[in-house]
Amino acid sequence: MSAPRSRLEYFVDGMDCASCVQKVERMIATLPGAEEVRTSFNKQTLRLDLDETQTERATLERNLQALGYTPSLLNPPTAPMSEAAPKDHAHGEHGHVHEAPTPGQPWYATGQGKLVVTSGVLLALAWLFGFIEPQFATWGFVAATLLGVWPLAKKAVASARFGDYFSINTLVSLAAVGAVLIGEAAEGAVVVFFFAVGELLEGIAAGRARAGIQALAALVPKTALLVEGQGTREVPADSLAVGQTVQVNPGGRVPADGTILSGTSNLDDSPVTGESVPVVKSAGNTVYAGSINTDGVLTVRVDKAASDNTIARIIHLVEEAEGSKAPTARFIDRFSRYYTPGVVAVSALVALVPPLLFGGVWHEWLYKGIALLLIGCPCALVLSVPAAITSGISAGTRRGLLIKGGAALESIGSVKTVAFDKTGTLTAGKPRVTDVVGQDRNEVLRLAAAVESGSSHPLAKAITDAAKGSHLTLPAAENAQALPGKAVTATVEGRTLSVSSPRHAATLTTLPADLSATIEAFEKQGRTAVVLLDGPTPLGVIAIRDEPRPDAREAVAQLRGLGVQTVMLTGDNARTGQAIASDLGMDVRAELLPEDKLRLIADLKAKGGVAMVGDGINDAPALAQSDVGIAMGGGTDVALETADAALLRERVTGVADLVGLSRATMQNIKVNIAFALGLKAIFLVTTLLGYTNLWMAILADTGATAIVTANALRLLRWKGSGPAAPRTVTAAPTPSRA
Repeated sequence: MSAPRSRLEYFVDGMDCASCVQKVERMIATLPGAEEVRTSFNKQTLRLDLDETQTERATLERNLQALGYTPSLLNPPTAPMSEAAPKDHAHGEHGHVHEAPTPGQPWYATGQGKLVVTSGVLLALAWLFGFIEPQFATWGFVAATLLGVWPLAKKAVASARFGDYFSINTLVSLAAVGAVLIGEAAEGAVVVFFFAVGELLEGIAAGRARAGIQALAALVPKTALLVEGQGTREVPADSLAVGQTVQVNPGGRVPADGTILSGTSNLDDSPVTGESVPVVKSAGNTVYAGSINTDGVLTVRVDKAASDNTIARIIHLVEEAEGSKAPTARFIDRFSRYYTPGVVAVSALVALVPPLLFGGVWHEWLYKGIALLLIGCPCALVLSVPAAITSGISAGTRRGLLIKGGAALESIGSVKTVAFDKTGTLTAGKPRVTDVVGQDRNEVLRLAAAVESGSSHPLAKAITDAAKGSHLTLPAAENAQALPGKAVTATVEGRTLSVSSPRHAATLTTLPADLSATIEAFEKQGRTAVVLLDGPTPLGVIAIRDEPRPDAREAVAQLRGLGVQTVMLTGDNARTGQAIASDLGMDVRAELLPEDKLRLIADLKAKGGVAMVGDGINDAPALAQSDVGIAMGGGTDVALETADAALLRERVTGVADLVGLSRATMQNIKVNIAFALGLKAIFLVTTLLGYTNLWMAILADTGATAIVTANALRLLRWKGSGPAAPRTVTAAPTPSRA
């Protein structure tokens, strides 16, 4: 029998970057009995299952404090966690700690801020005493150095205990203490002060990168107006249960994901979808928690609990994205594992070999060795990738582009082909009946609707809606069966009826020439035709049209401008597919069964990266088969879970935005890496030539880190292809029979 485990959740103050998370996870990996570890630097939380008979809770907390973090135990999660945190984190990170101010807390009130202020004051006093009594100045510089290096040295020792022997804290501690020992206390104090300032700035920048995502949680109101009888009662929003009804007044925020029961109003969905223009919604439409009701009074049925609303799911999925590293980030991790020990070895050789073998001056070469320790700090290099990835994902989330991790973000920009599903992706997914052909049109529509009554397919819904719109009474259907991509059959009023594609119908019977001509005419007009059969006898034809989305043509043009090919994959007939594809300016592969789509995706992958865009319901296999799966949908469960990325706005141009954002992020990363390595190379040469002193050397790290972080934060201002065009969403219209 397994030992009982405590399910713990901590707020870990200071754990606010990817390398901090990895440092904590490396420590936890050394603790017996710790499982199901999940960390988030966005929320600065740690969750785990701990067998306290093997490792006491106090031991975990002491280890976190030794690493420089402050853990605060939160309420343990009540629901079991679905999966463990990713276990493939690379080692060898620089492992530094920088504390980001909590909301409303000034920077100087944080622990890092106090260290900067104190060491800065000591440095200034020591400099002033230099004009009065140089001896006091020296001791002031020594005090400033030791004060600043003490917390770094403690963290360096703690990191070494857990296997990280060459952390940034180790390098700076060695350099600062070495400067004091060779009589350069003033420069040692400047080194520690600049490093502390750099850590503070990096913490503030990290907080900015996370702020957009963290702010989502504050968008959901704390209270809701629960409808009870003829009145309302104010209740906590997180207490709402599925099925309850709430009232949303003008100016208020929607308290839960739900469906409008009554009322019409403009809703600002920008917190969830990034849509910049308020959308008109009425009875039957979906609303999201956090959306702003601008004018009318709405009554809304609650469809999801607070822990499962769209904003909560977005936050959760972005946290999950932290564990999915871009291939470039993995390479930098592996590189830094060998880079930092190499820097220490080179510094030691520079400091020892010239004096020992070539009669060099000890002070001069020790000084150069210490400078190389500072120049070699891998901060800027290691942060160049996660800082850009975090900013890119945050920028995408603000624009309604949900990207599940660095690997997906990097892959999207490199695809050569984007394959689109037709129905619900390139088209609006709301087909309507345009024509009914037969001896008795009402009879054809009545029987076809009866056969399709149990199907949820968009074409089936169009037929049943048309029958309802014509006020037809549908007979009962029995023994209904679906042949995917071919037909639906059922027994209606004792007759074996089927609603079939023309191609499948042609394998069952010979269609009259006039009926075939009618079908061909419909398909050339971009309409989908289905044949109603009574056994082998055709009773009539129903034509259905699903209009392309207004921005579909623009999206295809944007992708073409980016050098990306586009192709439509559809199970519809070739003539209908060709009519819509030619109007949009793209290639088409039609009359495809699900297995045909998989085969074509595999063929496209062989020619280069391929992204598949679908509605996340019928296209799940193709989404999984592609290099990058992109789901369309306004925050639906499937859209958020099926693919590598989801378009929370229902705009096809979001695909081009994803490609553009990916390329902008990868360009940002390349600039960051080039700058970090280039600056270090310059300072390496100038140090060996004797032109660089210690405070310049620390700027090679701290300055590069600040510039790299600032460059990554530029991605937060990424705007994409511009705001959406105004649109109106109304309740699903009832199709009318032509």
